[in-house]
Amino acid sequence: YGSGGRHIAALLSEKMGVPCYDSKFLPKEAERHGISQEIINEFKGKTSLLYAIGVMMSEESQDKKRLTIPEKMFHAQKETVKRLAQEGPCIFVGRCADYILDQEAYPTLNVFIHADMPHRISRVLERYGDTEVDVRKRLERKDRNRKTYYRYYTDREWGKYTNYQINLDSGYLGVDQCVRIIVDTVRAMDRGNDTAEQKTDEKNKA
Repeated sequence: YGSGGRHIAALLSEKMGVPCYDSKFLPKEAERHGISQEIINEFKGKTSLLYAIGVMMSEESQDKKRLTIPEKMFHAQKETVKRLAQEGPCIFVGRCADYILDQEAYPTLNVFIHADMPHRISRVLERYGDTEVDVRKRLERKDRNRKTYYRYYTDREWGKYTNYQINLDSGYLGVDQCVRIIVDTVRAMDRGNDTAEQKTDEKNKA
């Protein structure tokens, strides 16, 4: 939290021409799938809008009534992430999407954005201004919540480098350089895949 991950994702979305899904973009996604404004308003402040979308879209949602609300929310979130990924290349911010898509064997590039505390405090103050809650305590609380949530649903350690292909220090590198590194990596991977497919086609023809 406060490392600029969402900002970097938004810039990547614009530069690469692929959709980006996080809380900011979810209302549009809900409307696209025919979910009424009343349902969106009902879930606002209670649960994730991603949960609302998933409940409406998941055929299995009616069989999950015995689950707790958080478990239902994660199930719906998981189904929604998979459905959106099936539509084509996209960017997910958080929501255990790295784990969900890895489990389904989707080709992914998992990126972890981090920064030291001074850079994060500066970014949060610049974006939100002073608040009644101490900024450092707010950052630490957000990190604890994310770490607990991620471990509970994935049995992985949040932020551990082995869970990601790229780990970027946005405080040291800057947002623009982080974007360039990710874009260059994706393009290099695409070129590699194209070359591999071309060699396979030539081999099959031979």
